[in-house]
Amino acid sequence: MEPTQRSRTIEIPAIMRALHQTVDADPKILADPIAPRLIDGDDDRRWLAPLLSHPFANQWRAGFALRSRYAEDCLAERVQSGVRQYVVLGAGLDSFAYRQPRWASSLRIYEVDHPITQQYKRDRLKTAGIAIPSNLTFVSTDFESAAVSNSLRGAGFAFDTQTLCSWMGVTQYLTPDALEATFRFVLSLPLSSEIVFSFILPQAEISGLEAEALLIAARSSAQVGEPWLARFRGDELAMRLSSMGFSQIVHLTPEEAARRYFRNRQDGLRERRGEQLMRAIV
Repeated sequence: MEPTQRSRTIEIPAIMRALHQTVDADPKILADPIAPRLIDGDDDRRWLAPLLSHPFANQWRAGFALRSRYAEDCLAERVQSGVRQYVVLGAGLDSFAYRQPRWASSLRIYEVDHPITQQYKRDRLKTAGIAIPSNLTFVSTDFESAAVSNSLRGAGFAFDTQTLCSWMGVTQYLTPDALEATFRFVLSLPLSSEIVFSFILPQAEISGLEAEALLIAARSSAQVGEPWLARFRGDELAMRLSSMGFSQIVHLTPEEAARRYFRNRQDGLRERRGEQLMRAIV
C-alpha cells in the first residue's frame, strides 16, 4: 500500500458484512447493523466487480462474517477469564466497538491502523452519525515501519494487563519481518494474552471454485497497490508459532468452523478453506 494513500481493501469486509445482513437468511453468522452505515456510496468500486459477481461471492460473505464472529466469540470467552484490553490490529472498517454488547463495557478497546486509513474511517463514522464510545482509543501505526508496542505505549495501553488482539485480513499483506514483529509484541504481553488472526493458504492447497476466486482476489488487491505477500499452511504456521514461544495454538479448521457456525443453514452459506483462523496464546 502506498504510504500516502488509504487502504482500498478495507472496504471488502465491510461490504460483505453489510450484504450478509440483507442477502443471507437468519440466524446471521454475525449481526452487524453498523457495517451498511460505514460504506461510502460514492466510492468507485469497479475494481471489486469481479469479486462481487463471482459464483463464490456467497462464500466470501460467509468468510468475512465468520472472521468477525470468531474473534468476538473468543473475546467474550476471554473476558470471563480476565482479559481487560482488546486490540484490533489493522482495524479497517471493523465495527465491534460501535455495536459492543454490555459485557464489553469493562474493556479498553484500541483500534490500530495506518493513519490515513484510520482518518478515512473516522470521517465515515462522522458522516454516518456513529458515536465513538468512551472505551475506544484510535492508535495510528505502520506495521512495516513502526513497532506496534511503541504506538500503543503512547496511547495509554497497559502492558501488564491481559489482552486479546484480533488481526483479521492483514497477514497476507505483510513482510516476514512485520509478521514476526507483531507476534513478538503479543508474546511480550502477560500470560494468557492471545492473538486471533486470519491467514490465507498457498494457492496449491486450494482447488475448484475457491481457487479461482482467490486468484481473482489476489489480482484485485494487487491492482489497487496491496499485493499479497504471505500465505501459510496451517500446520506449518502452528509449528512456527509454537517455536516462537506461544504456549497454545488453536486452529479453527474448516471442519470445526462447519460444525460450530454453519450447521443446518438453509441459505447455502458454508465454511471456506482458502482463508482460515487461528489463536495463539501466550
